[in-house]
Order: sequence, then C-alpha cells, then structure tokens
Amino acid sequence: MATMASLFLKTPGPSQSLPKTHKTHFVLPQNLPLSWRSKYRAGPAAVRIRCGLIEPDGGKLVELIVEEPQRDLKRRQALSLPQIKLLKIDIQWVHVLSEGWASPLKGFIRESEFLQTLHFNSLRLGDGSVVNMSVPIVLAIDDSNKNNISDSSSVALVDDKDNPIAILNDIEIYKHNKEERTARTWGTTAPGLPYAEQAITHAGNWLIGGDLEVIEPIKYHDGLDRFRLSPAELRDEFTRRNADAVFAFQLRNPVHNGHALLMTDTRRRLLEMGYKNPVLLLHPLGGYTKADDVLLEWRMKQHEMVLEDGVLDPETTVVSIFPSPMHYAGPTEVQWHAKARINAGANFYIVGRDPAGMGHPLEKRDLYDADHGKKVLSMAPGLERLNILPFKVAAYDKTQNGMAFFDPSRPQDFLFISGTKMRALAKNKENPPDGFMCPGGWKVLVDYYDSLTPSENGRVPEPVPV
Repeated sequence: MATMASLFLKTPGPSQSLPKTHKTHFVLPQNLPLSWRSKYRAGPAAVRIRCGLIEPDGGKLVELIVEEPQRDLKRRQALSLPQIKLLKIDIQWVHVLSEGWASPLKGFIRESEFLQTLHFNSLRLGDGSVVNMSVPIVLAIDDSNKNNISDSSSVALVDDKDNPIAILNDIEIYKHNKEERTARTWGTTAPGLPYAEQAITHAGNWLIGGDLEVIEPIKYHDGLDRFRLSPAELRDEFTRRNADAVFAFQLRNPVHNGHALLMTDTRRRLLEMGYKNPVLLLHPLGGYTKADDVLLEWRMKQHEMVLEDGVLDPETTVVSIFPSPMHYAGPTEVQWHAKARINAGANFYIVGRDPAGMGHPLEKRDLYDADHGKKVLSMAPGLERLNILPFKVAAYDKTQNGMAFFDPSRPQDFLFISGTKMRALAKNKENPPDGFMCPGGWKVLVDYYDSLTPSENGRVPEPVPV
C-alpha cells in the first residue's frame, strides 16, 4: 500500500512538464459562471491564463521564522523580556503569521490595522494598494500582562511550559472592544458562538500588536506535521508539478463523492479554458474547530482513503493542512480563507453553500444566508485577482446510483444526504447508498464515531478541539 505522504505529494513525471514561458490560447467555453464571464468580457488579461503562480499579497511572501544560527540567541533574549503566555489558539495564529498565510502582515495587528479589518475587511498598504483582511489576527492580554510589560518595547511569547515561542517587537497596546469585535465579525453578539466563547469572551481587555520573530517552526508532534506545508513549500510543490493553475478547496468535513465530483469537474472546466496542468489544493482546516466537528487526525485518515481508492487523482492533487483556527463567521471569514490561499499560490477558489457558516446559537435557523458567502467573495476588496468558482449542488442520483449534479427538471430522482444524516448513519454503523462515499473513507468515518461510544462508566468522551 502506498504511504500517505507519497499519495499526497506525488510529483508528475517529465511528460507533464511545460516550459516556464508557455502561454496558452483559449476559446470561451459555454456555461461559465457569471463571475468568470465578467472576467472574459474584461479581456484575456483579466482571466490570467498563463503559466506561473499568482503573486502573494503585497508582492512578497512574508516569512517570520528566525534563521537557525540565530535561534539560541533569540531564546536567550526572550528569557530577559516580560512574558506573555499563549493559549493553544494563540500558538495557531503565531503559526499562521510565521509562514506568511496572512502576508503582508508581519505580526499581530496594531490598532490602525484592527480598525481597518473590522470596518473595511481590508488593509491599505503604503503604496496605496489594498489587500483583503477580514478577520482580525490579534493577541489579547489582561491587566496583569499590561502592567508587567511596563515600558518595554518587546515581549516574549511563551507556551504553557514557559518555553519561548516568539518575540514581539515594537509593540502597541490598545483597548480590546470585545462587543464591537464580535458584532462586526459575526453580525451578532448572541452567546454561544464557538470561537468567541473560546477566544474572546474570557480574554483580556487589551490587545497587543507588533512585529513577530518566531524562534523556530511551529510543530504539533501529532503525526501530522509532515502535511502542514507552508505557503512557500506549497508553491515549491506546485512548481515541481508544473502547475499552470491551482484551484483550492477548503473543507472541515470528510470528503464524499459529491465533493469529489465538484473537484474533478472543476479541473475539467479549467482544461477546457486552456490550462494544461491545473492542480487541486485539497486543504482541510487544521486549527481550532468546535467539538462536534470530526477531529483532524480522522479527517486526514479519511482523505487518505479517498486518494487510495482513486476517487481523486494523486497525480493532480496536493492535500495539505491549513493551520488557521475556525471562526464559523460566514461571509466575513470566507474572505480570510480565500485570501490565505492566494498566498499559497492558488488563483482559483471553490466556494460552497454557506461557507464557514453554522446554525444560529439560540434559534433553529442558519446564522447566515447560504448564498451570501459566494456573493461577498465576488465583490470583496483585495480579492480581485482571485477567480471564484461557485459550488455546483451535487446530490445522490437514484437513477445513476451515485452522486451527480442536481437536475431541477427531475427533482424526484435526487436524494439530499445532509451532514446530519451522514453523521447519524455513521454513528449507527449503517451504510449510505452505494456511490455516496468510497468504502474505505466510509469505514474511517464509522470507526471515528465508534471511538466516541460510551465508555464503561456511561460517559461519552468529549472530542478535544484541534
């Protein structure tokens, strides 16, 4: 059996190579989404059909990890500075910043950037250009931390064992207006928002911004670090595969055959547009998730089986872990998800129904309109360079015994299997209809829910957010 690493990072042979100067001519295909057709009408340059990866925001990928010869010196320096103890989510944000997912940010944001993020979902750079930034990447501190910092211009960021993680320089401390932050990020201040309860409600009343020096690469030692490819590493991988287009698909759930249909159909459409070697970035979210989401290690096992069973082609698929925590902030957060993939080299982004959405914490309804995410992405400031691919609805076609794109002319032939229904089947060890998910992937999902069955004392183990 092929190893998980070889499946996820299999490099194509020389026969697929293209010269770096290659440019393709194309014919306008039929049935393009509106967002694509508008780009075609703007002229060929607007669709960027060319070899080479999209430039990161700000023109240069930010990398904030200290060079190895300087790491011992920085550790000693950190021991002489006031310390701020990081929570697990804080370390995940250090990871995100350190590798340049949030380029051109060079650290936790200061007040001017915080206000731009909250009010404009974007940042204006020194040259007048605008980049998207819809989610404030901040570090909260309490009164004790603030008083301890005194007049220092730098602080050490440490883990729960007081090991130095990073140094934050040229710091700025400002008020943490939690209500405004919550209202503008989620559109509500209702109690029960998972990320807000985890990282805002009980956080300190101050925010501290500054430039980061991360002492060494963030590792989790959970057996999955080899799949946490940085934007620079992903760009290298796409270059090795001679990708002339990269299309990204984010998910925090197991992959069923409807997802696979969408991804393979997207590649087909890109080939029709004139691309020669479009590569899929299958990019599961690996930071904080709410407790009822399937844990990352099990999702990765399920994704492994999807590739082993041939549902997705390992030659044209890169599976990697996106280290960001999850907000469940709907149209606001989906902009962050799209922007981060630009920095990893993606020039196409697949957006689904109700992206980053969740149920209302108090009422029996969705918190966001299911179509607003894709509409916002098509208009969002700073994302003009990214081609948005709206999610085509797939359902189980009883006439074909498999997943297919929904045909409204014969709705009686389709069965919609919701995530709730899928989880109920897996928990009860029942099989879905043949063709809904590959057998190996379904077994992983059943095994996951089986691992959560009541123990001898009758208690159900609580999933620990990753």
